[in-house]
Amino acid sequence: MSGFFDSLFHPIVQILEIVLGFFYSLTQLIGLDNYGLAIILMTIVIKMLLYPLTVKQVRSMKAMQDLQPKIKELQAKYKGKPQELQQKMGQIYKEAGVNPLAGCLPLIAQMPILMAMFYALQSVHFDNNPAFLWVPNLALPDPLYILPVLSALTTLITQWQTSKSSAQAAQMKVMMVAMPIFIGWISIKFAAGLVLYWVVMNIMQVIQQWWMYRNEEGQPTK
Repeated sequence: MSGFFDSLFHPIVQILEIVLGFFYSLTQLIGLDNYGLAIILMTIVIKMLLYPLTVKQVRSMKAMQDLQPKIKELQAKYKGKPQELQQKMGQIYKEAGVNPLAGCLPLIAQMPILMAMFYALQSVHFDNNPAFLWVPNLALPDPLYILPVLSALTTLITQWQTSKSSAQAAQMKVMMVAMPIFIGWISIKFAAGLVLYWVVMNIMQVIQQWWMYRNEEGQPTK
């Protein structure tokens, strides 16, 4: 199975390795040759290119959250009548101009990049200067566990920021805590370069969502 995924993402991995090499060359030009800085710069550029997808994702998630009270009312009213429930829910979505799948599509579009980044940064061979701040080698896990902690913390912040404007179901509150813990736990075994990418991606997500909501609370803007 791993061989299948290796071959599937190999073209994108090759492109990302070339891109990473390009950003590393930029750090050399400014006299700060460092793969950690190159990963940060590359992540910022990727996240900026994906900003239109982020806008669609956040808007869709916010719209679905706003409709949850009405959905719960319909579920209670048409309990045991699944066909009528689906019709009424479809009517509400149509009136609100909401596509329930819209929030998933941007995530699906970003998955190939995320998976390729996993393979690229998990297995990349750094030719020079693999150290970054307290991390002696970005190809190996963070020995001080600082990046795994940051990955969990930034994941928690992004989830809180996305959901803070609406009431959450109990299971969603559990997921908001469980997911960051899971991300932090698996990050302990991952290459520090990959975890650094995840942390910077989360930070960019927080900044972009703040930018979208800057003018009016709860109303994302471009």
